[in-house]
Amino acid sequence: MSHRRVAILISGGGSNMVSLVDSMTRDHPARPCLVLSNDAQAGGLAKARDRGIETAVVDHRPFKGDRAAFEAELLKPLEAAQPDIVCLAGFMRVLTGDFVSRFQGRMLNIHPSLLPKYKGLHTHARAIEAGDAEHGCTVHEVTAALDDGPILGQARVTIAPEDTPDSLAAKVLLYEHQLYPSVLRRYVEGNRSVLMLP
Repeated sequence: MSHRRVAILISGGGSNMVSLVDSMTRDHPARPCLVLSNDAQAGGLAKARDRGIETAVVDHRPFKGDRAAFEAELLKPLEAAQPDIVCLAGFMRVLTGDFVSRFQGRMLNIHPSLLPKYKGLHTHARAIEAGDAEHGCTVHEVTAALDDGPILGQARVTIAPEDTPDSLAAKVLLYEHQLYPSVLRRYVEGNRSVLMLP
């Protein structure tokens, strides 16, 4: 059987990338083909190399706000890897509509909130400040609008009175590591229904 090829974009430690990669074994219908980062110091690059996965770096800093030029460089290793699916896993650059449209229907992202709540940054602090009873994470298809697009899965956690943004982030991350691999597998198999955890 020919496996679907998955490219994963990261900016940091790559814990979600690791959970995705480690799930793509045995009878899984996909395999990782590339881990791409905008930061040569991203800890996830070494973790990918340790797992025998090809890596590439396109530093965003020399482009100084010229997103089109940055994305043109980003496309080179990405297109060379010929992925069927692109997973954003803690990739901290906002991508333009032009870039996203190339992978429309083939690009997933995980976001640390129960979308459509709390698009953007500082989601854990915002949920606590709002007095929410629960928080969580969402896997969605990527569209040109930030943290938008069809929702494919969500996991919910209860916010405890003593939770801080850091403790809440840690609780949510445990679920991210379950949700993203589960949604990816279903997605590769053609299942677009919404997965709810727990």
